[in-house]
Amino acid sequence: MKKIILLIASICLFITAFRLADFPEATISNGIIKAKLLLPDAEAGYYRGMRFDWAGQVASLDYKGHSYFGQWNSTYDPKLHDAIMGPVEEFVALDFDAVKPGDTFVKIGVGVLVKPDDKKYAFATNYEVKDASKWTVDKKDDQVTFTHTLKDATGYGYVYTKTLKLVKGKPQLVLEHSLKNTGSKEIKTSTYNHNFFMIDKEPTNENIRIVFPFEVSGEGAGFGAIIHAKDKMLSYSRPVVNGDQIFSSGLKGFGPSAKDYDIRIENTKTSAGVRITGDKPLEKLVYWANPTTSCPEPYIQVNVKPGQETKWNIKYDFYTF
Repeated sequence: MKKIILLIASICLFITAFRLADFPEATISNGIIKAKLLLPDAEAGYYRGMRFDWAGQVASLDYKGHSYFGQWNSTYDPKLHDAIMGPVEEFVALDFDAVKPGDTFVKIGVGVLVKPDDKKYAFATNYEVKDASKWTVDKKDDQVTFTHTLKDATGYGYVYTKTLKLVKGKPQLVLEHSLKNTGSKEIKTSTYNHNFFMIDKEPTNENIRIVFPFEVSGEGAGFGAIIHAKDKMLSYSRPVVNGDQIFSSGLKGFGPSAKDYDIRIENTKTSAGVRITGDKPLEKLVYWANPTTSCPEPYIQVNVKPGQETKWNIKYDFYTF
């Protein structure tokens, strides 16, 4: 039985590697970290869903023999809303509630989409794309810059730039963002990073912990039974298995300054971790997990008036202990 399980696992890994080899990609390294990025492409890209920003998918990242990202979802379709890997981001849709069925709305990093009916926005819905707009990609040895340029008839327009950069001499990945409003309407939205971590492919269990600089509390599915918020930490009391629901729509305890955008995820079995810091205050802090990945989801506000530009960064410092 054990040999059969190992054989199935090997076949799955082969299929995954074969799939990834078929999609536009770029490999970056600073001599300390090596990462593989999947590139946006409306015809051939690995991810063509309507939920997440298409820029900056990290299929793999390796540091000191430890791995941090991978294919956590066993189901794959390029238009599946969560068939994506890495520290990926989503922007809240612009004007979705205000427009009528048949009219369009904008999702930054995705394009101009069509609202089909009177139902509330649902991130799993595969909305029709009216205009995917233009992506450009600039690849260098240690970084990749993605630019998405959009101009919509309703008055929205922007140049969104996102650079994934490995810092020279450091085990650090930086996500640099810039959003310039080139339209006539103010952009008022929120964005969050889903952080699909799977450190050393450890299943979600007692070996995974999430640490904050504040006394964290939270309620929701699985909280108090499978996962516990105590002191400055989230920890599991048992493995998360298929059928378990782990979700909190809003962890509490953070303050109004950017110093609380400081989250550590650690695998205590392999002594590998990552520290995530942002330079904007947290608006909200969601938490979700399944049997293969643990995901703190920090939200920030993004407001840009016409003709103006805003910038923000997220840093990932990888370490062993």
